[in-house]
Amino acid sequence: MTSQRLSALDASFLAVETPTAHMHVGWVAVFAAPPDGCVPGFSELRAHIARRLAYAPRYRQKLASVPLGLHTPEWTDDQAFSVDRHVYRAPGPLSDLVDEVMSIPLRRDRPLWEMWICENRHERQFAIVGKSHHCMVDGLAAVELASLLLDPTPEPVAHEPEAWCAAPEPGGKRLLARGLRDLLAQQLGMVHLPLRVASAPFAAARQSAAGALRVTRALGHLLPAAPASVLNGQLSPLRRVAWTQRPLADLRLVKGAYGTTINDVVLAAVAGGMRAYLIRRGEEPPALKVMVPVSVRSADDVFGNHISFVFAQLPCDQPDPVDRLYHVHVGMSRRKRDGEPEGADLVLKAAALTPVAVQQTVSRLIASPRAFNLVVSNIPGPNVPMYMLGCPLEATYPTVPLADNHAVSVGMTTIHDQACFGVYVDRQAMPDADMLARDIDQEISELLACARARGLVGASV
Repeated sequence: MTSQRLSALDASFLAVETPTAHMHVGWVAVFAAPPDGCVPGFSELRAHIARRLAYAPRYRQKLASVPLGLHTPEWTDDQAFSVDRHVYRAPGPLSDLVDEVMSIPLRRDRPLWEMWICENRHERQFAIVGKSHHCMVDGLAAVELASLLLDPTPEPVAHEPEAWCAAPEPGGKRLLARGLRDLLAQQLGMVHLPLRVASAPFAAARQSAAGALRVTRALGHLLPAAPASVLNGQLSPLRRVAWTQRPLADLRLVKGAYGTTINDVVLAAVAGGMRAYLIRRGEEPPALKVMVPVSVRSADDVFGNHISFVFAQLPCDQPDPVDRLYHVHVGMSRRKRDGEPEGADLVLKAAALTPVAVQQTVSRLIASPRAFNLVVSNIPGPNVPMYMLGCPLEATYPTVPLADNHAVSVGMTTIHDQACFGVYVDRQAMPDADMLARDIDQEISELLACARARGLVGASV
């Protein structure tokens, strides 16, 4: 596979990684036994993973840094690649395994992913705990790549990948030369910009004016400081993952009853859950500032990050659950209408044209607790039943990376007819993560109860 360079956004996730802020995207996938009760063994599962991931060559590549830090790193084939160095067998209990796996950063001297298989033959199920570095995939790409392992029918689809031979690893001189070449090409692109503008001045003017307005609006929500919060203190390297699951139909009923979106319901549920959690800790809940990733991925994009961001208010200070939902809905609708995701994308693209040192500084500023208090991410998954070697997928709980001084993030993935929430926390800062997961689940129940009381949904729900 031809070597490719990290984009500025991809490289930003390397820049903000620290010993206490691990920038891996993770997931916990739980599978039930097939009808015959025969759960596949570790060797069979590992061989299946090896066959399927052969169709995602990035999983056989590692990073090669450009000398002097002149440009972002390249992806190069790993000469020593072996699936045995990435897929491991581990005993349960599952929750302890997940906490341990997510507390350890990925090694940068090999392809940036791992999977751990946790067998539980007594309960006729198994789980796969996976993680990939955020410089390699965003949340949606992680779901799409993980779906390579799955089939829409219990009968696995036959895959016969071609034989693979690693390309020679480039030396320092070649990496430096390619870095200089790409840097020069980037600068020449900027030089040619005025010529493109001159050839179509009116169209360029309209695009520039619209883009400038979107950038202004995006910066207008990025730059104001997030409120001080107990969620934003010094972190340990230890992580904990709590999860909760409920029928996707519940979220759809709330969405339909109040004329909002699924994403609005998720944000409102987190707002209510955080409010209950903070009150229980004796804190006065403020209106928190949330970062919401928004996909700008095209159908042809598979690897890397193709996301923008929206910064919005999470109304934890409001006591009424329906008021919280409407507050979220109005704020998010306005941001979408004003093109703020596109404006933030333009900001990120503009930053990519600056020197690497400037890009890293901007990345750290955007990832600071001054910019936001927590991340909430809604990651759509497959909308049909999926199987691995005949075993039905029951749930997938996501983990959204924690930037330094951010103690909690919340992800939600939809799997067929289920909404799966993953609450990812610093274990020392928030040892009671399970209670926050229950609070989020309870908030959805509260919104449903309010809708029933107002006659907006049937009483039998």
